[in-house]
Amino acid sequence: MTDSPQHPNGALLGGRYRLEKQIGAGSMGTVYRARDEFLGRDVAVKLVRTSAATPHEQQQADAEAKILARLNHHSLVTLLDAGTRLYTPEIQQVYLVMELVQGADLRLRLQDGPLCPRKVAQLGYDLALGLDYIHGAHVVHRDVKPANIMLFDYRGDDARIRAKLTDFGVALIAREPQPQHGTFTGTAAYMSPEQARGEAVGTESDIYSLGLVLLQCLTGVPAYPGPALESAVARLLRPPAIPEDLETGFRRLLTAMTALEPRSRPSAHEVSLALFELAVAPRARHRMNPPLIPAYESERMEAVHRYNLLDTPPDGTFDRITALAARLFSVPVAIVSVVDTDRIWFKSHYGTDVRQIGRDPGLCASAILQDDAWVVSDARVDPRTLVNPLVAGDFGLQFYAGVPLQTRDGYNLGTLCVLDREPREFTGDEVRTLEDLAAIVMNDLEMRLANQRMPAA
Repeated sequence: MTDSPQHPNGALLGGRYRLEKQIGAGSMGTVYRARDEFLGRDVAVKLVRTSAATPHEQQQADAEAKILARLNHHSLVTLLDAGTRLYTPEIQQVYLVMELVQGADLRLRLQDGPLCPRKVAQLGYDLALGLDYIHGAHVVHRDVKPANIMLFDYRGDDARIRAKLTDFGVALIAREPQPQHGTFTGTAAYMSPEQARGEAVGTESDIYSLGLVLLQCLTGVPAYPGPALESAVARLLRPPAIPEDLETGFRRLLTAMTALEPRSRPSAHEVSLALFELAVAPRARHRMNPPLIPAYESERMEAVHRYNLLDTPPDGTFDRITALAARLFSVPVAIVSVVDTDRIWFKSHYGTDVRQIGRDPGLCASAILQDDAWVVSDARVDPRTLVNPLVAGDFGLQFYAGVPLQTRDGYNLGTLCVLDREPREFTGDEVRTLEDLAAIVMNDLEMRLANQRMPAA
């Protein structure tokens, strides 16, 4: 290498990556804009800041590359390559080659003031999806903060700014040994209470940090400003101040995300669903688009009409299925539903005389967005259902489990669901039993469809 460690601009790494200018810096390294001279494209290169004087330190320096190399998601900055450069005659320095996101980070954007609630919900949805993905891979980010969130616009018209999570420099494999008790990593203004106490952290820590990020996006100011020690201790003494004039859904979601006890926080998947609903709610109120609409809604409705399920009376055959479901799961209500454009029709309803409800408050509208079971164990504290009128109103819904009624070509017509006015857990075996009952419903519908298509003798 001809460049010095102190001035890497112009350095050629790996025989192809020419460093051009510094574009960022953090606790674990410095990021440069670079040119991939082999493929003729611009990339971002991060030089990991470590002396790697011992095998343990070298292992830490390699950790980010190994973590990023096995992660691939549209809400994460993509790792393209990795290698080492000769930092001094004795020390190798790890470098990471990543996609160059054309846009500013969220920290810079927040210098212009807070974001509107809909944009916050959209950005939060992107980030929650990314966290859900890495948590599924048993990775904890541990440093979710505005500076590690890149913003970009696919179309260049600012219609929908999107977000990507970057910098896994302090990421932690959840199944591997935790840091030594009494030490912590992360950024003080956004760390979780368990990080501030120097305790072992899990995926719940990322949820807390994301909650503080979203709160700052809405208010324009960090919840715990000040010097690092003062900021870290403050969250142990008081919860973050969530403005009363925030939309109820946001207020309740952020309260749950920033709960002091990790087990009281929702999962990243639950957060993504709640933020999705918050993102589409303004459009629903202004009748620009119905809420909770799948991307393939027109094709799904064609399937609903194909099975001739609308404007027909309740079905006696399915009554036996709902009665059986109610007995098996010891619940007061079981329903076979079909989701129409603006209504949810109850083709069979055990334990209730209601035959239809609007699509907006119905949980079946959320359940058909999934390809597997949609379970709400305690609707009173679940961020997906806190403001639902079936939960907050006279009906007093507290438990819901729904399985999509999916056609052979992959469209969800509605659900087989069970409801209760008391919270309860739903085991994996119970989910599979509900799925089996839903399969019986669909088998009957497929047989009817086949009979309709048979030519008359």
